[in-house]
Amino acid sequence: MEALKSGSDVLFILLGGIMVLAMHSGFAFLELGTVRKKSQVNALVKILTDFSVSTIAYFFIGYSVAYGTNFFAGAETLLAKNGFELTKFFFLLTFAAAIPAIVSGGIAERAKFNPQLAATFLIVAFIYPFFEGIAWNQAFGIQAWLKATYGEEFHDFAGSVVVHAMGGWIALPAVILLGARYGRYTKEGRISAHPPSSIPFLALGAWILTVGWFGFNVMSAQTIDKISGLVAMNSLMAMVGGTLVALVAGKNDPGFVHNGPLAGLVAVCAGSDLMHPIGALVVGGVAGGLFVVMFTLTQNRWKIDDVLGVWPLHGLCGAWGGIAAGIFGSRALGGVGGVAFMPQLLMTGLAIAVALLGSGLVYGVLKSVVGLRLDQEQEYNGADLSIHNITATPERESNW
Repeated sequence: MEALKSGSDVLFILLGGIMVLAMHSGFAFLELGTVRKKSQVNALVKILTDFSVSTIAYFFIGYSVAYGTNFFAGAETLLAKNGFELTKFFFLLTFAAAIPAIVSGGIAERAKFNPQLAATFLIVAFIYPFFEGIAWNQAFGIQAWLKATYGEEFHDFAGSVVVHAMGGWIALPAVILLGARYGRYTKEGRISAHPPSSIPFLALGAWILTVGWFGFNVMSAQTIDKISGLVAMNSLMAMVGGTLVALVAGKNDPGFVHNGPLAGLVAVCAGSDLMHPIGALVVGGVAGGLFVVMFTLTQNRWKIDDVLGVWPLHGLCGAWGGIAAGIFGSRALGGVGGVAFMPQLLMTGLAIAVALLGSGLVYGVLKSVVGLRLDQEQEYNGADLSIHNITATPERESNW
């Protein structure tokens, strides 16, 4: 029976890892569809290469920083419990690698290739696992202090704060340090629209992410005996809430409609195992509206050229999800309980601080040492030709 249990757990978390790995193709196609045609190849190459660099960084450094264990023992030792620790690493790696995939969408079309790979390595090796260890492995006694002070620990079941808020807030300094794409904002105050190159590809990316998210959330239980249908139902309701509010708030804009479910799913990760489905619907709906309003503000009023809106989508909706778990997870609102508002608020704030400081340091140093962005001619020609010497289509695209 023990062998059956460990084998089932390995299969369970392996399937989760595969579903989240599939989400990285969703990141790729969401970015490919959103950027201009001259940057489509770059979007695809970045996501795959970032994932590979993340694997090296997390295997050799990051996982040890977060959990204090490594894989330098013999393969015979690693086979214990059917290799459960290895598949757990694979699952958690797919989460860690989501951080540079999120950042990629914010800095699209004008970032140099190699400096971003260096940033990916440093973020996944040190910055992300530093907070991951605090939230999910009792590092530095912060969770114990929250428990002693407020009666409950910080709760983030599937990473609204640990993954998404961290990713979005890490992206923000990178986007600001890079500056806007050439021609996006004029000195006279006009804004040049850079419409998506392919709504079908954008939609495909959103759908792949949405489907994979049910592995992201449900398989965060990590062992099959802890699986919860409530997590699946809450993920569904938050997805639907985000979609419908984004549809209305975004006035039928397909870019908003397809980012709506992602906003809802980002927000529900933290409390998906605690909330009532109606609470999840509300949390997702608020996230969908938050994304539309804040994406519009950042692009049009604040003139922050966050191409895919990763700061509002992951940074703000992730922070909202962390705090919402402390509200809608309470018994008073039909939740399971075992969660308190203040730990959620304080740890969400800590995640934002760690992300901003870490990202500011990494991207600030890289900018001063090697530079972060392509020169004006390279950007005009497009990241595809400038970095990869080929465009997405055989014939040369006109640079509109």
